[in-house]
Amino acid sequence: MTHSPARSDLGTHEVLNQPEDPGDTDLWAQDPALRDHAGAAGADSGTLAAYGALMGRAGMRAAGRDANRHPPEAVLFDAGGRRLDEVRFHPAYHELMRAGMKAGYAATAWEPGDGGHATHAAMVYITSQVEPGVCCPMTMTYAAVPAIGTDTGTARDWAAKLLAREYDPRPVPMAIKHGVTMGMAMTEKQGGSDVRANTTTARRSEDGHVLHGHKWFCSAPMSDGFLTLAQSEGGLTCFLVPRWLEGERNAIRIQRLKDKLGNRANASAEIEYAGARAIRLGEEGEGVRRIIEMVHHTRLDTAMAPAGLMRAAIGHAHHWVSHRSAFQKRLIDQPLMRRVLADLALDWEGTLALGLHVAGRFGGGDPAEGAYARLAVALAKFLGNKLCPGVIYEAMEAIGGMGYVEDTPMPLLYREAPLNSIWEGSGNVICLDILRTLRRAPEAGDLLSDELGAAAGTNRGYDAALRAHMERFPSLPDEGLARWYAESIATLLTASVLIRQAPAAVSEAYVATRLAGPRGRVAGAIGDVDTDRILARLDSTQPARGVSHSIPNDPQTHG
Repeated sequence: MTHSPARSDLGTHEVLNQPEDPGDTDLWAQDPALRDHAGAAGADSGTLAAYGALMGRAGMRAAGRDANRHPPEAVLFDAGGRRLDEVRFHPAYHELMRAGMKAGYAATAWEPGDGGHATHAAMVYITSQVEPGVCCPMTMTYAAVPAIGTDTGTARDWAAKLLAREYDPRPVPMAIKHGVTMGMAMTEKQGGSDVRANTTTARRSEDGHVLHGHKWFCSAPMSDGFLTLAQSEGGLTCFLVPRWLEGERNAIRIQRLKDKLGNRANASAEIEYAGARAIRLGEEGEGVRRIIEMVHHTRLDTAMAPAGLMRAAIGHAHHWVSHRSAFQKRLIDQPLMRRVLADLALDWEGTLALGLHVAGRFGGGDPAEGAYARLAVALAKFLGNKLCPGVIYEAMEAIGGMGYVEDTPMPLLYREAPLNSIWEGSGNVICLDILRTLRRAPEAGDLLSDELGAAAGTNRGYDAALRAHMERFPSLPDEGLARWYAESIATLLTASVLIRQAPAAVSEAYVATRLAGPRGRVAGAIGDVDTDRILARLDSTQPARGVSHSIPNDPQTHG
């Protein structure tokens, strides 16, 4: 069917100088930075090429807008007053979920072959650019697999359905579903991050356990099962709570859906376990140890999502300023605009590079590698999420008034920006976890030193910054300095990855503006960088404009 463009001649005026909708895009082919860093991490380029082309379509963006504008609804009772405790969604939400699950968002990391976690992480990045709300249930489904394990027949049955690459939203028991999703219910009012303060109780029954208690945050309450913590005879224990039982609904009562700042397409709820039947996972008293496997993997996704949000915001701003003029010049040709966007792009690519570097270290059997992954994912989560809100705000400002209007994706992205820093450990919790990992697993610190040293000798600014860090922190700092320490070492690790994987213009500018030289506190308040080559990373269809801003012989930033 031929598409008729919108009318520009409106009688009273003609619409001029307004960028056209970009139409179908390709979130893999038009992202050279993603291709570079995903390749370095060992991701499956074929899977990502197909998924990036699918999610870049205009129709998928429209589905993302619809899912966000028509939020989920809690349906607690039927017409006769019987409890349903269901959450119902707009069809666009189901369309996005079906696309992600079929592509392997939740499954690919656990299937045979190398690079599965990196492939998954890149899919998080791609999906976050379109509609980040649907990432939550798919992420928890991915992360539940190692927590559930395969130590019992029931666990194996659930794991098989989690990996089925099928999205089946029917309210029916797991045994007759084509595929299932998994949620999480841990947080309680009195404890927050301190889950050991949980008061939900579990008592033995003839066929398992029965739970009683209230959960202040239940993520993805429409899921087929929930991993949850409850106090049993042996202490805090991990349980799998099925949503649907044979012939009845489990006693999981939805109290209300949270009215959140953002993440609107995804439901979050307060729930009560009113005698809910549950399956114990692992030994009694080892609940935190069991659930931490899930948290470790969800942290990877909270480290990748901000890179996707930043990419979407900067990409939209770049498209806007490339097709709009002011004062007789295209906005993209204005030197100050180029400097601002290039500065933002350095934070985006640094976050992308570090996140995929971390993903490439997931899944190995070596204990030291596992310890390094726990450390590095915390560093990536902390730094990327602290940068994300400012980057999205500046991209919004680059667009101007229209960036503040819901007709553009910018308000959605801005509302989403703080979320991943809060989920799975807020900034202070993450910084303390970094110190704890370094104290308890010195092998993680040894591998971190190797990674930082791998870039030494190629950039004088980096070498000087690394020496300064070591002089400032000759040993692990007190807790009060944990944020300073985490920011410093995460920035150094990002620079090390960029030096080894990104074009010289990107890595040199990152070092010069983040580590080596003076800069202001706002975006664009930086010295000379190669804006042409940095901005070329935003759109592979546009050739670099030259190297007029390059400073290849600056002794402060080059070896």
